[in-house]
Amino acid sequence: MDESPLIIRPDMLLSRRLDFERRMSRAPQATLAIIAVLAGVFAVEVAMDALHTPEALVAMGALARPAVLAGQYWRMITATLLHGSFAHLAGNAVALYILGMVCEHAFGRAQFVLLYAASGVAGSLLSTIASPGPSVGASGAIFGLQAAAIVLFRSHRDRLLVRDRRIGFVLLIWAAYAIMSGLVTPYIDNGAHIGGAVAGALVARRLHPVVLDWMPDETAAAVKRWLWVVAAAVAYAVIGLARSLL
Repeated sequence: MDESPLIIRPDMLLSRRLDFERRMSRAPQATLAIIAVLAGVFAVEVAMDALHTPEALVAMGALARPAVLAGQYWRMITATLLHGSFAHLAGNAVALYILGMVCEHAFGRAQFVLLYAASGVAGSLLSTIASPGPSVGASGAIFGLQAAAIVLFRSHRDRLLVRDRRIGFVLLIWAAYAIMSGLVTPYIDNGAHIGGAVAGALVARRLHPVVLDWMPDETAAAVKRWLWVVAAAVAYAVIGLARSLL
């Protein structure tokens, strides 16, 4: 009788890993809400004929270094809601839907909103440093989501099982498309992509993956406090833009 030891292979341990895609919603509420806001803002851009000249886009709240240095810091938020063309919006919306589905499932709606907001502002900050502008787009925040997803799957690769490997390929193609667009399309700045990605990676290390464990009460309380900060920042941006337009 052969009594040689049984060699444990990695595939034999898959049952101990969590199927990440199980119960993942195909209609992530926070993600779809953000896409709806972006689409609504773009409709206003079209209605106000703001896509044809840099000056018109700046008047709508685009990121422009001279304006930011003059004290219009709210542009670092409003610029993330604007887009330079329908193709720009459509590409970002598709990527946001895929990444939002992943990150909202992994971290929950509240932490997802914090991650998105932090990545968007960080992208605007580096964009302001790297380029005089004008620049617009949500891709800084989206790059932050992509970096967060990478950090999540790398940090918890022993606990998470991802069945659909095509997601990674789709995101790689989108990242390449976004970077190339930043090289050839006006108003798109790769500085925002880099800033958003760095922020997303750093923030993701501080987030609690609710897909793996329940969030402790003290963590949930801290998340709620940060959500109030995000709400205040959005209100500040809306007031700043309104004053600029009047």
